[in-house]
Order: sequence, then structure tokens, then C-alpha cells
Amino acid sequence: MQFDRLKRRDLIAVIGGVAVWPLAARAQQAMPVIGFVDPGSTGALPGQRPDIFLRTLREEGFILGRSLAFDIRKADGRTDALPALMQELVQRHVALILASSPLAARTAKAATSTIPIVFGIGEDPIKEGIVMSFNQPGGNITGVTNFGNQLIPKQLELLRELVPGPRVFAMLVNPNNPNAEPDTNAALAVAGSSGIELRIFKAGNDAELPTAFDAVSAERPGALLVGVDNVFRQRRGLIVALASRHAVPAIYARRDFVEAGGLMSYGTDGIEDSRQLALCVARILKGTRPGDLPVMQANKLELVINLKTAKALSLEVSPMLLARADEVIE
Repeated sequence: MQFDRLKRRDLIAVIGGVAVWPLAARAQQAMPVIGFVDPGSTGALPGQRPDIFLRTLREEGFILGRSLAFDIRKADGRTDALPALMQELVQRHVALILASSPLAARTAKAATSTIPIVFGIGEDPIKEGIVMSFNQPGGNITGVTNFGNQLIPKQLELLRELVPGPRVFAMLVNPNNPNAEPDTNAALAVAGSSGIELRIFKAGNDAELPTAFDAVSAERPGALLVGVDNVFRQRRGLIVALASRHAVPAIYARRDFVEAGGLMSYGTDGIEDSRQLALCVARILKGTRPGDLPVMQANKLELVINLKTAKALSLEVSPMLLARADEVIE
């Protein structure tokens, strides 16, 4: 069966279940099992584009259900659940552990010094204490970073260019995300140096998002910066709908928000990020030692603008900004 024709129910069985294949079936097929702790509750595979992640693994010879399996645990937004969930993966003797945040990577390192760990994060892995260097990470860990959490200054700059008048902006963060505090501090510092008053709003689940947007709307900021967060991304349809309902111009870190009707995004290319993550996993499954595999860094950024949404918000996008956009959705 071709990957592109993979039935929806089969894909759901892969990305929605806690244990994708029974242990007996795994042992019988003698296939490597990749362990992953989803920080949210959907049981989704890591990366911005799980389809590209799976397709790249297939191209490298690891075919889902035939030569590769996943064991996915859900943290349901609880960071305190990470240690126990990582220990469960270690006890299952998975072939490799995927980590989608610095905290998950550090927790995995604390849980095992022998099982390979591959991270896909938006932070500097050296500053986060995950690796010793980019070229020789050492130990049993390596991965990919897109430095997405360091793009906040540029995102604020783009918001100011698109909405030049107001001096008060808002930022939405998930308080359950371990990166919320450093991201908020970085944003406040950048805003302060640019003469912007940045007001912070928090939401960690479906119930809190409408309340947070009501609070944002009551403050009447000129624009909104939506922080980098997996929970937000999994609920991008709801967030985009709320931004539209309250007529708040918003910028996001991922293009799929814009494809869902959001105004603008600035971040790394999700296709390339997911491809690099899969290539890293494949090399380790083929025998490369994680500590000898350099940490890969995203090198392609993209600006995506939804003109239809801009018109609905009565915003005029300047020709200069449109010329810099990598894609304009009309």
C-alpha cells in the first residue's frame, strides 16, 4: 500500500493510540519501536508535518507497520507526568526515544544513558543543557533545532510593520509549557526596547482559550503574537476562529495557522524540519551513534500572509511586505 494512499483509519491508529502495536506483534515482526511522549492529549506524532516525517522514514527503508512501529504516550499537558512516561518507554526497551521539548529531552536523558534519544525543538540545545556541542553532542542524544523560539523579535517587527499605529500588543502563551516564562521574558524585553507595551495572556486548554481571547479583546490591543506551543498548534482551528471572531490581527510561528485562515506566520519550513528529524532518526536506526551525529539546524525561514484574512480585518498589506513574503494566500 502506497503511503500517499494510507487510509485515514490506519493513520489514526498510528498517531492516536497510546500503544500502536501490541508488544507480541512487535516482537514477532522484530521491528524497531520508536517511543514518544506527546506533551498534549492527541497522541500525535512529533514535528510540524507528521506526513513528511513518515514519508521520509519510508524513503529511508522504514515502513510503518512492516519495519517500524511507534509507542506513543500522552502527557495530557502535565509536565510532571514526563518522568514516569519516559520510564515506561525505557522499560519497554524501545529502539529510540523522540523528544519534542527541552524538558522532554532532559527527562529522557535522566531516564536512560543507553537508548538513543532524538530531539526536535525550537531552542538552543547547548543553552538548554541537552548537548555539549552542535558538532559532537556526545552521549546518547542528538537531534534537530529550528530556533523557532528565538524568532519572537522578528515576529514582533512584522506585526509592527503590518499594524503600525497601535503601541499596545498582546501575547498568548500556554502557562503549562516549560518555555512559556523564557519566551515571555524575551518578548517583553524586545517589546520594551521597541517602545511597545506587551500584555501577556494565558491559556492551557480548550476551555481557557475563549476566556483568554475575551480578555485580549477587552484590552483592544493592536495585534496578537501567539506563542510557540504544541497545544496551540493542535488547536489552531479554534485559535484562528477566535482571532477572527474578535477581529484581532495575529501572527503565528507555523504556516498551518495561516492555511487554516490565520493572518500571518513567520517561522521555519515545517516540511524541511520534519524531513531532517526523520533523517536523523533513520541514521541512528541504521547504526550511527547519536553522540557522533551533529545536531541539525534549520536554515530556511518563511513568511506566509493570508490576504483574504487581511481584507476581512481591513488591513492593507504594504507592497514591500508582500514582496518579502514566501507565499501569499488569496
